[in-house]
Amino acid sequence: MPVAGYGRAVNRLAEATSPYLLQHAGNPVDWWPWCDEAFAEAKRRDVPVLVSVGYSACHWCHVMAHESFEDETVGRLLNESFVAIKVDREERPDVDAVYMTATQAMTGQGGWPMTVFTTPDGTPFFCGTYFPRPNFLRLLESVGTAWREQRDAVLRQGAAVVEAIGGAQAVGGPTTPLTADLLDAAADQLAQEYDATNGGFGGAPKFPPHMNLLFLLRHHQRTGSRQSLEIVRHTCEAMARGGLHDQLAGGFARYSVDGHWTVPHFEKMLYDNALLLRAYTQLWRLTGDPLAARVARDVARFLADELHRPGEGFASALDADTDGVEGLTYVWTPAQLVEVLGEDDGRFAADLFGVTESGTFEHGTSVLRLARDVDDADPAVRARWQDVARRLLAARDTRPQPTRDDKVVAAWNGLAITAIAEFVRLVETRGASGADGEDNLLEGVTIVADGAMRDAAEHLAGVHLVDGRLRRVSRDGVVGQPAGVLEDYGCVAEAFCAMHQLTGEGRWLELAGQLLDTALARFAAPGGGFYDTADDAERLVTRPADPTDNATPSGRSAIVAALVDYAALTGETRYREAAEAALATVAPLVGRHARFTGYAAGVGEALLSGPYEIAVVTDDPAGDPLVAAAYRHAPPGAVVVAGRPDQPGVPLLADRPMLDGRATAYVCRGFVCQRPVSTVDDLVTQLTRPAR
Repeated sequence: MPVAGYGRAVNRLAEATSPYLLQHAGNPVDWWPWCDEAFAEAKRRDVPVLVSVGYSACHWCHVMAHESFEDETVGRLLNESFVAIKVDREERPDVDAVYMTATQAMTGQGGWPMTVFTTPDGTPFFCGTYFPRPNFLRLLESVGTAWREQRDAVLRQGAAVVEAIGGAQAVGGPTTPLTADLLDAAADQLAQEYDATNGGFGGAPKFPPHMNLLFLLRHHQRTGSRQSLEIVRHTCEAMARGGLHDQLAGGFARYSVDGHWTVPHFEKMLYDNALLLRAYTQLWRLTGDPLAARVARDVARFLADELHRPGEGFASALDADTDGVEGLTYVWTPAQLVEVLGEDDGRFAADLFGVTESGTFEHGTSVLRLARDVDDADPAVRARWQDVARRLLAARDTRPQPTRDDKVVAAWNGLAITAIAEFVRLVETRGASGADGEDNLLEGVTIVADGAMRDAAEHLAGVHLVDGRLRRVSRDGVVGQPAGVLEDYGCVAEAFCAMHQLTGEGRWLELAGQLLDTALARFAAPGGGFYDTADDAERLVTRPADPTDNATPSGRSAIVAALVDYAALTGETRYREAAEAALATVAPLVGRHARFTGYAAGVGEALLSGPYEIAVVTDDPAGDPLVAAAYRHAPPGAVVVAGRPDQPGVPLLADRPMLDGRATAYVCRGFVCQRPVSTVDDLVTQLTRPAR
């Protein structure tokens, strides 16, 4: 029966750090944030709990909010018969992981918004995703009736779900070393699943396979596989020329709704753009591809211009919708191009960007894509293209803009810092290669991106580290309460290792070591694996431990990557041993499920390679040709540090003098070192013809 006094909503979300929760603060639903008090209230009232999980940039989350959670009838029914909890999946990935596993176990699929009904102790007994308002109302009535009249069946169902998801998140399974044969098998599997026509893997919806691309680039470096390199090159070109890539502002959307990258789902996520920046940067480093160079530059610009928050870090996302309409900011008609550019340039832009009268999106509008190959075109054509793009972007900036989810997520900022550090290092060591205007633009972007990267790193170190432990999110310079999960520790530690290599400052390596020591002490699982939550974290119905890479690296892959970097930078073998043991728990999946173990496979390539430890002792770490050669020819996963001998806090420079007063490179692999060299030719020989 309805409970008197629960028909009116109370605004408990007004002080939330999550923009997603704040979007629901004015609903007629009596929302609670995720907290013990909410479950205690459900127990006191003897009612089930609705756990509604989503995130700010999610289109269908907004649809369900408008249809149902802003509706007075829905609000009254929820308030009378349930305790309703709203969860931002990006703020609480542990809660999301547990209930997503339950949803997939019950329905065979998952997604957001996620709609889960639980007992007052958090045990899920009915799960789903998006429900239209009429269906949702019927569902609320049915669940309420079942809770009152069929309680035993509900509890049995919940117990069965918990047993199922406990098995799905188990640790301590089979282990095996991640060998060259397994990595070769993973590359072969990706080649079999590769879409040779459109690039990428699978059909619609098609997601950017950034972690698989990073793995394949390292596999190509180790084996010389032309097939692996071509998969990366073709996929990167197809994505960059499609509507997935914002042809004006430089970022990438979350995924393509079709199989050929034409029409995106317009939300832009920090983690996608960070990982794609790494992929395009490494493709540029290995091949000199001008398209890869341009796209890397433009993604770095997007991160710095659109997502960086001065004095803080990088915001999480840009919404898919603008004023409730998906794509409103981004799409064009031929007439709109002419209105902005004039007749001649308007027709040029329509042909260049594939804008037609019939349109490629909705209502006769088109998503801009690069329909002509202009990266290698005549300089005058390239100049016209860039001029047209600048004018269109200026006009687009006057349109209504999508909302930005401005919370700062530790793990995703770590990914962005690592990506920008690699990009900055490559630009510093590449030398001039294009037209003066293009080089000037690249230099300007690099300066701004470098500043944003350092700003974000300082923010993580100064705000997200609290009493030696990492917090997951912050907003407006204020750190949130959610504890960091394993991916936060891994991605941030890897970023601090990247900062150490770029700056030569010992404090970043020290901070990375502190994070890794905490991870080893608090997150380790039996048999060498890791849990996703700390041993002193809030207890959920199961303790998540997902080994697979999905939209972002798994916590396990991220921590292994950081352990490998840290071991190479410090020479402390116990961190490498921990990495090898953890990677052995993922190895059984690598050869069978390559698309979901890309980051782990990439770390495996680094371990097979050595990874190389390259130290260049020099008075000019920014401009020394030896430093440039070290980075340009670095084998997979190599660490590179440059600076004066015996610099405090930099183990790779300890006891390594300049020979005869000249800059000198020291190359080691697996803690075994080759002879010091002082010429670029000798260094390149050591890096490209490794001793076996």
